[in-house]
Amino acid sequence: MTFLQITSILIVLAGAFGAINHLYLKLPSAIGILVVALLASFGVLGIDLMWPALEIAPTARGIVNGLQFSDALLEGMLGLLLFAGALHVKLSDLKAQWRLVFLMATLGVGLSTAIVGVGFSWITGMPIMIALVFGSLITPTDPVAVLGVLREANLKKSMETKIAGESLFNDGVGYVVFLVLVGLAFPGDDHHGAGAMDAVLLFVQEAFGGAILGIVLGWLTFRVMRQIDDYSLEVLLTLGLAFGGYSLAVYLHFSAPIMAVCAGLLIGDIGAKHGMTEETRKYVDAFWKLIDEILNAVLFLMIGFEVFAIAFEADFLIAGVASIALALLARLTAVAVPVMLLKPFREFSKGVIPIMTWGGLKGGISVALALSLPDSEWKPLILTATYVVVIFSIIVQGLTVAPLANKVGREPDLV
Repeated sequence: MTFLQITSILIVLAGAFGAINHLYLKLPSAIGILVVALLASFGVLGIDLMWPALEIAPTARGIVNGLQFSDALLEGMLGLLLFAGALHVKLSDLKAQWRLVFLMATLGVGLSTAIVGVGFSWITGMPIMIALVFGSLITPTDPVAVLGVLREANLKKSMETKIAGESLFNDGVGYVVFLVLVGLAFPGDDHHGAGAMDAVLLFVQEAFGGAILGIVLGWLTFRVMRQIDDYSLEVLLTLGLAFGGYSLAVYLHFSAPIMAVCAGLLIGDIGAKHGMTEETRKYVDAFWKLIDEILNAVLFLMIGFEVFAIAFEADFLIAGVASIALALLARLTAVAVPVMLLKPFREFSKGVIPIMTWGGLKGGISVALALSLPDSEWKPLILTATYVVVIFSIIVQGLTVAPLANKVGREPDLV
């Protein structure tokens, strides 16, 4: 199928499934679309079991594999989604939470990767280096899933900033850690090299290069926008920044996710205050909110359909269920250690550890990274375990984080 045909099918199905959810399930939009897509996928698999001669499942599997989910997300949708998410996180709010955000996006990512990697190796017998790759891809909280749930949860401002800011940055850092570990675990299958020094240089190049590029491009775009008072052109400039900056970062082997976050933060705060009129701010916000919601719907639809790429073997599913507990333990550690380190120096809102632990949702990025792994005997197991964790996270955690926050976080907001 052509790109236009694939896009048309996804948009039509996202709209149709969204309508079904709105009329009948009444779940939060993105989660509802995922649930409907899952039900449709399992329905197709059920029909195939009853009437295998129809070969419905193999046909559906071929179509889904043709969607190239990993490439579509990592090289296309992700830049727009991260830029849109960062636009709505203000630097002034993030400044008050930067120490916790920094520790969770660095120390937290490292701790979580190690805990999941060691635990998964023990559970499955997988070589430790490959298990650490699984730890790195399941560690990042997905900004797309997290920000989508935050819109529905009505959390306190300080808590929302902690979760959103940490999610945006640990995604970028986690992706860089993933690239480094893939280079070490699969030498010869990666052009970055497999030595320890290569890994350090890659991390510095990806992380710092992405941040600097995002700030520079965001600043240049802001300077141009200051000279213009035309909302349609300024919206186009932000779109060009998100698309062009992401592509340039990929070309330069910088972290494109970190680039998108830094550029979005700069435009969403400094650019909005000093480079846009009130009318332009209104149109830019509305445009990116619409882009965000459309891509969210399509992404969660695609996650639901990726069930056709999963190997339904009992051992794999058991490992996936065990990985849910492992991922939650790792997330708890990644939250609790930074909070405990900072507690002597500042106060935290009540319930910060359970809320941020349960609100650290996994999503499409983890699935995309698992799909992007080089072919090996361990890839089907990693993909199945990743999918099980992601589905649990989005549906169970996503639907219960708001009630949890209301139950454990009742007290005046603190910084």
